[in-house]
Amino acid sequence: MSKLKVAVVGCGSIARYRHLPEYAANDQVELVAVCDIVEDRAKEMAEQYGAKAYTDYKTMLAEAEVDIVSVCTPNYLHASVSIDALNAGKHVLCEKPMATSEEDALAMIEAAKNNNKKLMIAHNQRFVPSHVKARELIENGEIGKIYGFRTAFGHPGPEGWSIDGKDSWFFRKEEAFIGAMGDLGVHKTDLMRYLLGEEFVEVGAFVESGAKENSTVDDNAVCVLKSESGIVGTLAASWAYQKEDNSTVIYGEKGVLRLEDDPEYSLIAHYRNGETKNYDLGKIQSNDEGGQNSTRVIENFVNSIVNDTEPPINGEEGMKSLKVVIAALKSSETKQIVQF
Repeated sequence: MSKLKVAVVGCGSIARYRHLPEYAANDQVELVAVCDIVEDRAKEMAEQYGAKAYTDYKTMLAEAEVDIVSVCTPNYLHASVSIDALNAGKHVLCEKPMATSEEDALAMIEAAKNNNKKLMIAHNQRFVPSHVKARELIENGEIGKIYGFRTAFGHPGPEGWSIDGKDSWFFRKEEAFIGAMGDLGVHKTDLMRYLLGEEFVEVGAFVESGAKENSTVDDNAVCVLKSESGIVGTLAASWAYQKEDNSTVIYGEKGVLRLEDDPEYSLIAHYRNGETKNYDLGKIQSNDEGGQNSTRVIENFVNSIVNDTEPPINGEEGMKSLKVVIAALKSSETKQIVQF
C-alpha cells in the first residue's frame, strides 16, 4: 500500500517534540507539508523533514496532496482548522483541548461524519503503560468497587517548553481560552473517564490565577468530581508546581492503585490482604526527559486509518472530556456545583 501523506499545521513545541518525529518514525506515512504563520519555523521544519513549507493552511489544503492533517495550533484555531481540513477530505488529528466550546466540538464531529473522515483528539495519557495496566486491573475487578481517586497534573508552566517562552499564546485568553485546566486538566478528565469507564456528572471547582505574571488565563485549579455511579475524587491542574507531578491514586474496596506516584515503579498495587505488586513499566513521557519516547498517538491514529477502524479517542470522546473542563469553569465562576 502506498504511504499516507501527512501535513502538520503549527510548528511549535507540540509539533516538534511529538507529531513530526512520530510521523517521521512511522513507515506507513510520509510527511509532505508543514505550515506555520511564522515563515522561518515552517521552513526550518520543512527542511528537517523533507516537506514543503506553507504559511497559510488554506493554501496548503488547496495545493498539497495530503491524506492526514495534524492540527497543532493555538487552542482557538483547533475547530476552524480541523473543520476546514475535514471538509477538504482529510483525516484530522487535533491537539487537546479539541475546541473552546461544546458547539465547536459538535461542529468538528459533524464535519468528520459528513465527510466520512477520521477525527482523533491527541489525549496521549490513555497510552501511558501504567494507565493501560491500571485500567486492565480495574476492569478485571482486582481492586473491587472504586470508591474514590485523586489525580494531578502540574509543572512550572508552558514558558519552560513553549517555543515562545513567556510570550506564548498559552497565557493569552483570546487564543488559549483556558489555561492550566485546558492544558493539563483536560488530560486528566480524559484519563479518569478512561480508567473508571464511566462519565462524570457533577463538578465543583476553584479555578484561579496568580502564579503567572502578564497572563489572562487560569494557572492553578482544583476540582471535585462525581461520576455517574457515585465515585468521587479530586483533580488538580497547575502551572505553579516547581517539579512535575503527573500522579493518580485510585482507592477501591480491595486495594489502592498508585500510578506515576513513585520514583521507581510506574504502578504500585497495594491490596487489603497486605500484598503489594510493583510494576516497572517505564517512565511516563515528560518534557523534562530529553529524548522523547513515542506517545503512541500517531501510531494509533494511523492504524485507525489504515485498518478503517474507529480512532481510540474520537471526537465524541474528546468532547466529553472538554465538557468536564467547561463545567469546572462554570462552577468556579458561579461558586456552585455544576451538573452536566
